[in-house]
This record gives sequence, structure tokens and C-alpha cells, in this order.
Amino acid sequence: MAGTLAEKVWQAHVVRRGEDGAPDILYIDLHLVHEVTSPQAFEGLRLAGRKVRRPDLTIATEDHNTPTLDIDLPIADATSRTQIETLRANAAEFGVRIHSLGDADQGIVHQVGPQLGLTMPGLTVVCGDSHTSTHGAFGALAFGIGTSEVEHVLATQTLPLTPFKTMAITVEGELPAGATSKDIILAIIAKIGTGGGQGYVLEYRGDAIRALSMEARMTVCNMSIEAGARAGMIAPDETTFAYLKGRPHAPEGGDWDAAVEYWRTLRSDDDATYDAEVVLQAKDIEPYVTWGTNPGQGLPLSASVPVPEEIADEATRLAAERAIEYMGLTPGQPLRDITVDTVFIGSCTNGRIEDLRSVAKVVRGRRKADSVRVLVVPASARVRLQAEAEGLDRIFLDFGAEWRNAGCSMCLGMNPDQLAPGERAASTSNRNFEGRQGKGGRTHLVSPLVAAATAIRGTLSSLADLDLPAGTTVDGSPLAPLDPHLTVQV
Repeated sequence: MAGTLAEKVWQAHVVRRGEDGAPDILYIDLHLVHEVTSPQAFEGLRLAGRKVRRPDLTIATEDHNTPTLDIDLPIADATSRTQIETLRANAAEFGVRIHSLGDADQGIVHQVGPQLGLTMPGLTVVCGDSHTSTHGAFGALAFGIGTSEVEHVLATQTLPLTPFKTMAITVEGELPAGATSKDIILAIIAKIGTGGGQGYVLEYRGDAIRALSMEARMTVCNMSIEAGARAGMIAPDETTFAYLKGRPHAPEGGDWDAAVEYWRTLRSDDDATYDAEVVLQAKDIEPYVTWGTNPGQGLPLSASVPVPEEIADEATRLAAERAIEYMGLTPGQPLRDITVDTVFIGSCTNGRIEDLRSVAKVVRGRRKADSVRVLVVPASARVRLQAEAEGLDRIFLDFGAEWRNAGCSMCLGMNPDQLAPGERAASTSNRNFEGRQGKGGRTHLVSPLVAAATAIRGTLSSLADLDLPAGTTVDGSPLAPLDPHLTVQV
């Protein structure tokens, strides 16, 4: 039978087919663990006298509660310190590989998996974190799970699941200058809503998707959960293979050739049927920002804050009124007139090397607005090392930004990097809920390019608002070294 990409990966992992409405039992290829959702799961194993079934398919890293300054010192916050110490103790007791603070491969779990080559096409990947959908960029079926499910996977390397529905999201054509993968996913969420993908695996397709780098594809899949979806996927292709080749855990030699041969089959059949389909034209996508308190409350930067009285649907109108009040905005206010206090560049959505390079190309030789604090936080220690090898840290410091160590940082405010009540941020992260980045904090989700322009001007801005030299490009390619005699290796 013809099948979609998601259906093919699902079928390849069924250990036992459910009967009479019971869920299927799926085998899990890769289990990612961090300090927030794992303590109770390990304790459950301990109380039941169980071991981790496949420690070789389990990897832990510290990310949510980690400080991004003074990582060589004891963690000051007692709760954070306890969670980190508990993860380390559990990893040692149960024989789980862990990358801790100070390790070159420590970082946000959704960066660590891909950079090590652990995330590969056709795998099932789970983690006690909703943004596990990031790994779907490789053609993996990847999704977040709850604490009890974390324990189940640790104990059995399987998971009972009811099959998901499938939705094809096709983005046709070519993106205009200044628009990025972050704008694609914000435009999709604005179109289908934060509940539009509920119960679905989203498969992103079309010319605009195929033209994206792997890092950009990860950004798109990362925010699938913000549309309510269970997972997001992109079929693997030559871009995928080039990214994976030579990574520490990627196949080698004949195994590589065999893997690529199989990976090429991981695409939806031409006559496959989806439960729903959505089409967007890339030419219509421009830099997006969110104005409200959920990722679906977003508009092109050229627009204005909605006027609730003009919204016909009552529930939508009431939600807009509440969001506008919390965000401290005025109905009809141009989005470009909104001033910010902080610009945060980082997270599992946009803290990768290409993101940092694109920001550096915009801010190089400039100074940030005096009124704005700028934090640049790489997604992993390995990304930090790469950025420093390319001289990006010097560009950020000369710009007036703070250059930090790797971690989730201000994305979710479970660590010292937080907004104060009433502070407003332009953030490259994935959620803008009330208090997400600190109690009373106000968040506008933006792309790295919008973040860079905003840091320069002090108001929500795009590249079009800057006086950039002719021919300036801001793709993910490396910068020329600042010092022509500098030679560095990572």
C-alpha cells in the first residue's frame, strides 16, 4: 500500500499490533534524557528493581536548569543544583552516557543528538521534552513524552502508541530576501492555529522546504508542537546525507552506503493519502513576529497590533484583548514601533551555528542600541567552540552583547537568565506564553535576522530597516576570519 513518510517509519517499528482499539507497541531507537523530566522515571525503575533496558540507546545531557555563566562554580540555585546532581547520580547508577557542564558535547538535548550523528533518518526518537519534534528534520519520527512514558522507555525500549493522523504542509516557491525558516513556521502556525495540528504528524514539503539547510529544517520541525502537532517531519535528501556524513555516530564505509540506500526510500509515495493538506506560497512569507501570548498570535512585521473590535469570532476577540493587555500594547500600534528591553538569541529553535553566523553578519562593525540588553547563547558547547573558532564571539562582544555558555537559557526561565516583570524581549525561541521567560515578562518570537536588526534599532525591525551595504548576504556560511593570520581548529 502507498504510504506517507510518517506511516513508513511507524510501520517499520511496530513490535506488536494493537487489537480492538488497543495501541500499537513501537520500538524506540533513541532516547534522549535531561534533568527535568527524568528524576521520577529513574526513581520508578529503582523502586521496581528494574534496569535501563538499552543504555546504549539512551543519552543524557544537562540543559534546562544549567547556568550560562560561571559554569565552573557550584550551581547557586538549590533546585537547579539538585536536579543536575540527581541526573548525574542516576546516569552513574544506571549506566547512562551523560554530557555534563564543561563537556564539549554538553548542550540542549535537541542540538546534541544531531551534532553527534545520533539522530538519523527513519529512527524513532523520544525525549521528555515537547520540542523533540526537532529531530523530524532528518526524517525521524520524533516526539516528546511524559514522565511515565520516560520510565516505560527506560525499562522496555518500547512505547504504546495510537497511530497519528498525517498532514502535508507544502510551501511552494522561493522565499523573498530577509525571510527565513523561522518565518515559515510562524506563518504556518498563524495560518492553521495553535490547535490546527492536534493529533497529526506534519510533513513539510515543497520547493521552499527542500531549499533549506538542515539547521533551518530543524527550526521548522522544532515548532511543530506550537501548532499542536505530535511531530513534524521532512523527507531526507542529499542535504540530510551531507550533514550526517562523518559525524561521530554516523555509519561508515559499506554501512554508510547501505544506510543511504535505505534512507532514499524514506519519502511519501506519490499516491500516498494524507488526512489533511495545507499549501502556502513562499513569496507571500515575510519576516514575522508574534504580538500576543501564544505562537499563533503572529503577523508580518509590516502589520499592526490587531484591533479586537474588528475580530468577528468572540473567542478569538477575547483572547486578543487578554493578550494585548498582558503585552502592554495598543490596538492598531504598528509592530515596528514596539520597543524592546532585551534581545535573546539562542534556544533549540535558533541557537545553532548558522543562526549565530547570520546574526554576526548583520551586527558586525555596529553597536547595539543603548537601551537594549543582548544575550547570545549557543545551543551547545560544540556550537560555542565553533563560533569562537570563527571569531563570532568577538563580533558579538564588540557589538555590546553578552556571550554565554550553552543551555536553554532565557527560552524558559528555569535558570538565572530571566526577564524582570514588565520587561519586553525579542526572542529567537519557540514560546511566548505569559511568564515563559520570567514572571511578568513579555515575549515577541522572531527570527535571528529580526533579532539582530531589533538589537541595532531598539524596536522590532527587519533587515529592510537597516542601511546594509549592497550585496550583503546573511546565509549560514562562515565569515572570513577577523584576523587574516588567525588559524583555528575545533
